[in-house]
Amino acid sequence: MPYHNSAMNSYIENTFAQHITKTAIQGMPVVYFEGEVIVVDRMEMVAEAAAYLRSHTVLGVDTEARPSFKRGVHYPTALVQIATEERCYLFRLTHIGLPAEIAEIFANPNICKVGLAFKDDITGLRRRRDFKPANCIDLQSIVCKYGIMELGLQKIFAIIFGKKISKAQQLTNWENSHLTPEQAKYASTDAWATLLIYLTLQRTKPLSKRAVEALKRAEKEAQIQRQQEAMAKRCTENGATTPNS
Repeated sequence: MPYHNSAMNSYIENTFAQHITKTAIQGMPVVYFEGEVIVVDRMEMVAEAAAYLRSHTVLGVDTEARPSFKRGVHYPTALVQIATEERCYLFRLTHIGLPAEIAEIFANPNICKVGLAFKDDITGLRRRRDFKPANCIDLQSIVCKYGIMELGLQKIFAIIFGKKISKAQQLTNWENSHLTPEQAKYASTDAWATLLIYLTLQRTKPLSKRAVEALKRAEKEAQIQRQQEAMAKRCTENGATTPNS
């Protein structure tokens, strides 16, 4: 499927798969954001960036934090990426905090912000500077309306576009004094990908409410079946009888 073209206004036929395997994704070509990437690590850069972002009605968003490898240890949000189709700003919160101008964008009801697992991102940002979020859309809450039952960004992107976005930089240190080119490429791609998915879904005919509910029921039944099979396998391995025997 081609990427979003704002000049096309007609609905795209919905032929999306419900699921996709990691094996299928591995064979897909890797895609990266090819637009302009601007790292904002000084306060004097914020006003221009905010003005540009305010001139758009839909923005793709993602955040990064230093990975923790100890249970119960969490680090503050280190980076917020905000993308249009042509440009992505990487705001280094470890250097400048969350500027008021950027917090205001997240509180602006006239600008649609799109993310994935967005509640967690917003919570992390509000720890930097509190704001009242408005018009923030989580892709995980809408993809099922189009028959997609996956929740991860890489899988959703692969289902829609037949291409792979790399997650190789996900567990790198986002608090380093300088971002590597690989980190900047990864971070901008994730924010851009959320935007691209949303714009494409907006041009795709959603399933009927009845069809969506049927998919959800089937998904729940399949999950229960997998749990029962896993329990039966464990019982067999332990030499015990299954609950239904």
